[in-house]
Amino acid sequence: MCFITSIQLAFSQQQNASSTPANSITAEQQQIIELSKDKWQWMADKDVDKLATLFHDKSKFVHMSGTWKKDEELDIIKTGRIWYKKADIHDVAIEIIGDNAIVWNRITLTADVRGNDAVTEFTVTEVYKKLNNDWKLLAMTFSSVRDTHVIEK
Repeated sequence: MCFITSIQLAFSQQQNASSTPANSITAEQQQIIELSKDKWQWMADKDVDKLATLFHDKSKFVHMSGTWKKDEELDIIKTGRIWYKKADIHDVAIEIIGDNAIVWNRITLTADVRGNDAVTEFTVTEVYKKLNNDWKLLAMTFSSVRDTHVIEK
């Protein structure tokens, strides 16, 4: 019995020593989180040149009012039909699977939509793909949520 308990204890300690804490972030994950954060600033600044480089040519964007592709999203940002003034990021979760990354941001978005200010709570899902050592945004979906919404990590 002691022998079995010793093996279980040793195995448990070995597992704990080699496991990564749930809240640790790898350098690659941090790079993508920063890229996502930069994207929000580029959207606020209406910097469509930087966004055009980030957005994959076949990217799609799902908003409360519709779904469209890269060129339409860039035009909306450039013309100010939606001006993403500020995204307060409250929570971030990220998963990397091969050369794909999924980022979930819980944000409070302050935006000017067709001349009217709106402050809305969203969870935004972003899908990235690594192509030629650069991360490209493939999809971005805004999901309206309550301010008490929590992203499970």
